[in-house]
Amino acid sequence: MTLAFDFAALSTDAVSILLFVLRVAVALLCIVTATRCFTSMRLGKRRKDPIMVLEDMTTHQLIPVLYWENSIGRSRSCDVVLRDQTASRAHAVLMRRENGWFVADTNSKSGTFVGGRKLKDRAPVFPGDIISMGSTVLMLKRTADVGAPPPAPPRRGAASPFSLIWAVLVTQILLAVQVGLSSGKLETAPMLPLGGLMACELIFYVYSIRLMGHVSFELETLAFLLSGVGLALQSAVNVKSAFTQLAGVVLGLALYRFLIWFLGDMDRVMKWRVKIAVLAVLVFAANLLLAKSRNGARNWVTLGPLTVQPSEFVKIAFIIVGTSTLDRLQTTKNLTGFIGFSAVCMGALFLMRDFGTACIFFVGFLIISFMRSGSVRTIALACAVAVFGSFLILKFKPYVAQRFEVWRHVWEHTGDAGYQQTRVLSYSASGGLFGVGLGRGCLKDVFASTSDLAFGMVCEEMGIVIAVTAVLILAFLALYGRGVATRSRSALYSIAACAAGGLLLFQAGLNIFGATDVLPMTGVTLPFISLGGSSMMASWGMLAFLKASDERTYAGRRKKE
Repeated sequence: MTLAFDFAALSTDAVSILLFVLRVAVALLCIVTATRCFTSMRLGKRRKDPIMVLEDMTTHQLIPVLYWENSIGRSRSCDVVLRDQTASRAHAVLMRRENGWFVADTNSKSGTFVGGRKLKDRAPVFPGDIISMGSTVLMLKRTADVGAPPPAPPRRGAASPFSLIWAVLVTQILLAVQVGLSSGKLETAPMLPLGGLMACELIFYVYSIRLMGHVSFELETLAFLLSGVGLALQSAVNVKSAFTQLAGVVLGLALYRFLIWFLGDMDRVMKWRVKIAVLAVLVFAANLLLAKSRNGARNWVTLGPLTVQPSEFVKIAFIIVGTSTLDRLQTTKNLTGFIGFSAVCMGALFLMRDFGTACIFFVGFLIISFMRSGSVRTIALACAVAVFGSFLILKFKPYVAQRFEVWRHVWEHTGDAGYQQTRVLSYSASGGLFGVGLGRGCLKDVFASTSDLAFGMVCEEMGIVIAVTAVLILAFLALYGRGVATRSRSALYSIAACAAGGLLLFQAGLNIFGATDVLPMTGVTLPFISLGGSSMMASWGMLAFLKASDERTYAGRRKKE
């Protein structure tokens, strides 16, 4: 039974002023919370304290080993640079795994030797062992054995998880009040989905910080902030769909925690990579067999009362498969299997006519391929093949070309193909800085308003300030992924973080620029905000790659070791 409180005692102007104040307060809180998270993540960077030390037996120079996976060679891009012309540019990799340290040769010309024996595969190495590369002879030593200075104290200024979670909760309480007052009287039913989200956030906070001992909460804060914005928009339109979206958040949190655990053991990831690739192919095959056409694409599968978009989950498998063969860095051999897997995924998406998702997969392929091979020539060839493939699609699939007919000409098709985009452009401009109020916009009556056109709804109902803040958060996630690439404990995490951050930003760009006619309309969702349980779960899954790349995530486990 819905409880309702009549605000007849308040004048219409008073309610309008109250709602305007709430909108301004939410916008300011979003800016402050996002800025605090950005600053905290910058201050919380891992200091480059050596894990182990390599001693040059000729010069007795001590070379710090800073990461869990270290490339060794004479190239200046290597983590350990050898001033030895007889060594290869990328000669070997010194890596830490759950059961100790290992050395692997990366197809060097002269080979890598441990204790005088040439490596055929990766080999364990212990403190005191001699590693030879070219004319360079190195000895692995513990930092304590060479009198290394103690680790520097943690930097000050990082935000406490407690302060971040309460900032998000206050923001969402104000959003819930706005949703409840959207009809002119305070109704509790539309507020319940946001209440459920806040309960989930508190439980997740206790589990992550109090039970698991994590010391950082910035990424989760930003994701909860965006999820709250999307849930507020949906609650003001359809409460039942809002509860479905809340279920997507809960399942997304479960997937997020599972992936952080799974990624914690690199050997486990590499052991499962082939099985994950096969499972992804089977998922696409099932999609092609079971899916029915929906809005021109066969990318949705109905399972009883549930509707699932399998390609959203394959994105996660795509990143895992692409980053999980790292024993031999920068070798063409490792890229061949990934190219084949990518071709299968692209072919399946082509048959499903899901060209927006295909573009996202292709960008992910470019990011992973470049970071793994370092070859601009490989990327240029891939782009050339993609351009040629696009030409063939437009030539032999004329219905695809029809989607481009209204691009940049939507105002000439306001009553048909350009209907959605012209409404987005008009209604977004009417929102101003702080919006017209939740549930009080006109765009909500347009088809796909809370999914494909979600950015326009944010602009209209919540204002350009919150819309720009949401975009900056997604852009920062991509920049953060790029930043941790230079300081993550392993190349697996570095590449995965870059790929996940890049995919989130590119997908957001397709959604925003497609709805505003900067790019052709592709029908992809806005991460964390658009309606869709599959999209929400996939967004949290992508966030797990960024979290796993943060050195602080596994700090508690290292202390136990």
